[in-house]
Amino acid sequence: MFKLSLSPEDLTRLHDEREDADRVYNEALTALDNAIQHLRDMPDAPPHYDEHQVTPLNKCWDLSELTPAETNGWRGRIRAFVWRTVAPVFERQQMFNSALVDHINRNIEMNREVTKAVASATAVMREELERLVTFQHKLLQFAQQITVYVDTKDREVGGTLAVGLAGGLSGLSDELQKRWESMVAREQRYVARVDEIRSTTAVWHEVTASLKRELERLQTSPTPGTNVDSGTSDIAASPNPSTPQTATYDSYKYVAFEDKFRGSESEIRARVAGYLPYFEGATDVLDVGCGRGEFLELLQEHGVTATGVDLDHDMVEVCRSRGLSVHATDVLSHLATLPDASLGGLFAAQVVEHLEPTYLLKFIDMSLLKLRPRAKLVLETINVASWSAFFQSYVRDITHCRPLHPDTLKYLVTASGFQQAEIIYLSSVPPENKLQFAGDSSSDQEASTVISVLNHNVEMLNALLFADQDYAVVAQRG
Repeated sequence: MFKLSLSPEDLTRLHDEREDADRVYNEALTALDNAIQHLRDMPDAPPHYDEHQVTPLNKCWDLSELTPAETNGWRGRIRAFVWRTVAPVFERQQMFNSALVDHINRNIEMNREVTKAVASATAVMREELERLVTFQHKLLQFAQQITVYVDTKDREVGGTLAVGLAGGLSGLSDELQKRWESMVAREQRYVARVDEIRSTTAVWHEVTASLKRELERLQTSPTPGTNVDSGTSDIAASPNPSTPQTATYDSYKYVAFEDKFRGSESEIRARVAGYLPYFEGATDVLDVGCGRGEFLELLQEHGVTATGVDLDHDMVEVCRSRGLSVHATDVLSHLATLPDASLGGLFAAQVVEHLEPTYLLKFIDMSLLKLRPRAKLVLETINVASWSAFFQSYVRDITHCRPLHPDTLKYLVTASGFQQAEIIYLSSVPPENKLQFAGDSSSDQEASTVISVLNHNVEMLNALLFADQDYAVVAQRG
């Protein structure tokens, strides 16, 4: 049986408190509204100093030009006598004119500055008064939104509901919350276990398929270590330490890795389909690191003859089971067997980041030698200039050797002699996965400036952290 937490006397007291709070609040709000100032008309700035006669005064104040020139004869003697008589008067007038003009000239600049200062002070005073009135209006709006009296009403209503209900609802809520958290934790453990079992099953499926292919190869091989399909030894595929090594019997793990992290076959087909226009009408295209053969199949479906090269034995067997022409060797060894200018195109997706710099440079140089004129070279890799791509994709694969900045790879391709090299960015990050911009709905100029700076910083961070995840350098032999 629940115990009442509030008595009828408590409810009466809460009601009286609410009435008193309403009255006091309304009186204070009325007084504040009456005290709000109103913007009065400000005086206009004084007119500019009258400088209309300044220039004429400076031109005509000097009376020295009236001094008569010395001449001979009786006229000269008369002119000299007259000038000696009136000269003192003109000299005093000259002194007065000089002092007056100097005084006027000295006060011109002062009057100009006074006029500017008064106009500036008037504008500042008007702006400050407008801000003060705006502040008072906002203060009144804030006061109107104060919810003290609402809290008193809530206490009254809450007290009524608490009688006989608060304790029971609280206990029931706690019990339901505990049961819900227990069910969520159990479901999470179940989902994690199912994902773990699914991943383990996929790996064992690849192990079984790999062992089956190895047994079939050994049963049909006349000599251990000889590849029946190519007639060469698997070990011979790596003639020197600078060449990438062939896959071991653990290669099934990398097959499973690609299935889990790089994407399904349908996803990869959709991604590489964008490269088909570069090889339209071509023949003898080479797909380096062809993997499961998604791009080879697309080329075959569009009537383009193509061959693949891959070091992973399991990948090669998967491609051959689909009727694709794939060689189990490294790319330099394969290119060395081809005549010059025999390829109509070369494609390598997510390969160059696996190569050491020396091997990569030899690969690009030999590609130029083996491609026909105007044949396309397409090299796709992870965009390490995007931090999310670098830390989420590049460092996750332990077979990656060296990150390649877009500008670096383009330079290497151009430096090797390829022409019309361009960078194409791929796999953009969805907007909902990027940093979000702050909404600018504030009427306050200072707040709007802060929000504008914040959004600019968010834009720069998105460009650095969440740029396109992949890129491709596309070039052609001249």
